[in-house]
Order: sequence, then C-alpha cells, then structure tokens
Amino acid sequence: MAKYNVLVVDDEKEIRDAIEIYLKNEGITVVKASDGVEALEVLQHSEIHLIILDVMMPRLDGIGATYKIREEKNIPIIILSAKSEDTDKILGLQVGADDYVTKPFNPMELVARVKSQLRRYVTFGNFEGAKKEINLNGLTLNTAAKEVCLNGESIKLTPIEYKITELLITNAGTVFSINEIYEKVWKEPCFNAENTVAVHIRKIREKIEIDPKNPRYLKVVWGIGYKMER
Repeated sequence: MAKYNVLVVDDEKEIRDAIEIYLKNEGITVVKASDGVEALEVLQHSEIHLIILDVMMPRLDGIGATYKIREEKNIPIIILSAKSEDTDKILGLQVGADDYVTKPFNPMELVARVKSQLRRYVTFGNFEGAKKEINLNGLTLNTAAKEVCLNGESIKLTPIEYKITELLITNAGTVFSINEIYEKVWKEPCFNAENTVAVHIRKIREKIEIDPKNPRYLKVVWGIGYKMER
C-alpha cells in the first residue's frame, strides 16, 4: 500500500514498540507518543493518516484526546484499551473514534484494521473526478468532494460517518439492515455490530437533523434497519 504515517499513542513503551514492528513490516511509518498531550503536539507539526490511541493514559486520556482531535481533524482513530465493556466501546465511538480494539489484541488483526481504515481514509480524501451531487430536500451529497451539506452548509463527518451517509443517500428509499450497513461500510463480516452501527447513526442524526429525535432524513424502519428518506 502507499506510504502512510500512523501515530501510536500508549503510555506503555513495550506496546508502542510492538505495534511499530508490525506496522513497519507493512511499509507504514510509525510516529509514537506516550499520552494525549504529546499526541496533540505531534499532530501540530506532522502529517498523520491514522491514530492508534490507548484509553488509559496520564495527563490526557484517549477519550479526551479523541474529543480534542475531532474538533479539527477527521483522521481515522482506532481506540486501544484493556477495557472490554460495551459502555467503554460506545463512549469511544461517541466522541469520534472509528474503531475499537480490546487488549490483549492479535497484532495481525490490528494491522488489518489499520489497513482497512487507511483505505477508507484515502477514499474519503479523494477530491478527483467530476462533480456529482445528490440532493434530498436540502441534504446534499457531493460524491466527488466526499462532502455532505445541509442547506448549503458543510457537515463535518468522520470517515465512517461519511461512508454510512453516502451509502444511504446514494440508495435513498432503500432499507439497510445493521448487518448490511456494517459489511458494506467496514468491509468485513458483521459480528455483534448493533451498538457500533447505532452509535454512528446517532452521531450522523445529531449532525444532519434539526430534531434528531424526530428525524426528517435518516429514518429507522423498526425491526428491519435504516434508510434515507427521499
């Protein structure tokens, strides 16, 4: 794959070094930081294409760092933590993480997830090609610029949020089950993905709907899945 820079943030040096070994074997350049504060400093002066971020760290933990990063950047973020409870996973996704890997982890699985997120990020950042827009009553998808606008105002979406929105808008009126959304967006078999997809759907609604509890665009079809209203 092309040359990419991945920022690995963990307060345990052994974990940082181990991840670096596996990513370097894939031709990926690794930049390391020991906590959230140091990670934010790295992002100020380095081009980073993906972040692997531990949750439990001194000074600024992974959740706080993710929140700060999402104020300015849409870089894919993979949360890495020893915590395995659903509530911790949901919290990480709610503040803007794109994926969640629980310690102890399989290094090859982590590498596969990194490569998958990088492929989506490249697609998200591709601004070439002719302009193509789909307009749904003020909600506009520009598939060339990979941009979603509401009444002319650009909506800031993470790469995963964009891919879900793109899937639903380009197939407006079609109902997709949670499994179908996960497999089409994440490009991997679906396994216990209900919470993951639901969190991203909720975040999208908060950004594109005037009243997220009574959505105009992103509708739930109870017992089946979700669709974008024509």
